[in-house]
Amino acid sequence: MAFEARKFRRVVTGHDEAGVAKVIRDDTASCVLQRPTRPGVTLTNFWQHDRSPAAMERHDDPVEGPLVLHPPDNGAVFRVVQFDPEDPEVISRIDGKKAFEAMGASHNVVENARHPYMHRTDSLDYSIVLQGEIWMLMDEEDVHLKAGDVVIQQGTNHAWANRGDEPCIIMFVLNDATIE
Repeated sequence: MAFEARKFRRVVTGHDEAGVAKVIRDDTASCVLQRPTRPGVTLTNFWQHDRSPAAMERHDDPVEGPLVLHPPDNGAVFRVVQFDPEDPEVISRIDGKKAFEAMGASHNVVENARHPYMHRTDSLDYSIVLQGEIWMLMDEEDVHLKAGDVVIQQGTNHAWANRGDEPCIIMFVLNDATIE
């Protein structure tokens, strides 16, 4: 069964010339990545910054352009990912490196892992399952997560597998980090 990727309204606030708080952007988030090498997965970026502390009062759209896996150097990216149910037969034929190549991250794929999308990022990721359920695969264990569950990912090998029958939506804030 095919699922439609969810579209998200994005409201950005700021100030006018007189310092009055106002909405400066009210649109549908358009920085979206879907690819045939990762069927059933849609990434949507909402915002990002490339320094900390972040610059305020941006009126441009900092997520225009290609969607990449990693946050900017010294910055962060705010996104959601929709994981549709996996078909184990399709997953068995997938080339994980090729899928991550579309996001500039083929070098992050773990070779000979137990899932083709097993990867490790150089980021500290805060995530919360917003809808559905999913399994987080680690090197040797699977963790079943449901709506409301939170994960703090500290640069570990992991993959996401939706073994259910409904889409799962996870919110992520990826922060640039150093693996020590």
